Amino acid sequence: MVIRQRAIQAEDKQERHHAILDAAERLLLRAPDRVANVAEVADEAGLAKGTVYLYFPSKEELLLAVHERNIDAFFTALIARMQSDTPAAIDDVLLLTHRHMVEPPLFLPLAARCFGLMGQSVAPEAGQEFKRRMAIRLQAAGAGLERHFPELAAGRGVALLHYSYALIIGLWQMSPAAQGGVSACPLAEASSPVFNYSYPDELDRALRALWEGTVGRPLQAVSGLAEVDA
Repeated sequence: MVIRQRAIQAEDKQERHHAILDAAERLLLRAPDRVANVAEVADEAGLAKGTVYLYFPSKEELLLAVHERNIDAFFTALIARMQSDTPAAIDDVLLLTHRHMVEPPLFLPLAARCFGLMGQSVAPEAGQEFKRRMAIRLQAAGAGLERHFPELAAGRGVALLHYSYALIIGLWQMSPAAQGGVSACPLAEASSPVFNYSYPDELDRALRALWEGTVGRPLQAVSGLAEVDA
């Protein structure tokens, strides 16, 4: 009986946790340029403000949790693909990137915003826990990439994911799609056609060039990157 009660309590907590994240996400979709306060999130979720604080001590940590749930969807899909015995192709990775990072309207602006939060508004302990969980995801995905792309030296799967994420966020911040957001790059508002490009198309070209240039070269060429990073 005690075990069953604990299971029910755990399920209730998980359900409340997701309800809070769902509420925060809905509010962000309605007003992408502002972060709702805890009271607004609680009202949207149909919970008491104190209940929300039990799960998330601040609105910044709540925002980071929404971002982590979104990025976990990408890594879950990527790791599942890497665990398959069917050989993976670069197009598989690009497809998952577009599906989980580019197409969802919140992913990119929220990811860029969370970069600033990590060093300023999020408690150090929460930031470290987030990084620890991200390291687990990266290591699992990186190992899978190395299995499917044997041109990658040990540990280079994680590096390739790092480079890819930098491209994804950097190109978005400079694109017209980022205009008006708090994380937008000032260059994106310039009138020059240099900054007026289709983000999905340019991202596809940039990622393809990165991946083909990395996994398409002999192992000796890739190992040079490891020496630079060491």
